[in-house]
Amino acid sequence: MNWKNYPNFSPNELRCKHTGELHMDSGFMGRLQALRNDYGKAMVITSGYRDAAHPVEARKPEPGPHNTGRACDVAVRGGDALRLIELAIKHGFTGIGVSQKGGGRFIHIDDLPHNHKRPRPWVWSY
Repeated sequence: MNWKNYPNFSPNELRCKHTGELHMDSGFMGRLQALRNDYGKAMVITSGYRDAAHPVEARKPEPGPHNTGRACDVAVRGGDALRLIELAIKHGFTGIGVSQKGGGRFIHIDDLPHNHKRPRPWVWSY
């Protein structure tokens, strides 16, 4: 992957925090960079790629969007969170998870396609 195409993101911030592996999807990254360009502010990624050995992924019956390199969690709160959600929808993200309680507030975004096990578009809260 040519990281020069994603100037606002570094491989290190998207690496699996458990194994150090990194397998982000280039289509997802292009969409993420377009979102960042439109958002116009820094986006702090708290979780990007998650290897199958990552404790969260290991509990799942099948690979999730983080494990396929098609998701990230962005630390954001308040009005910035609402703006990020609006722009994520505009840029074609299909999965939006909202965690806006307590100290670890974030928005999950992914671009998985619709299927019978995982309907899309979808918005949920943690």
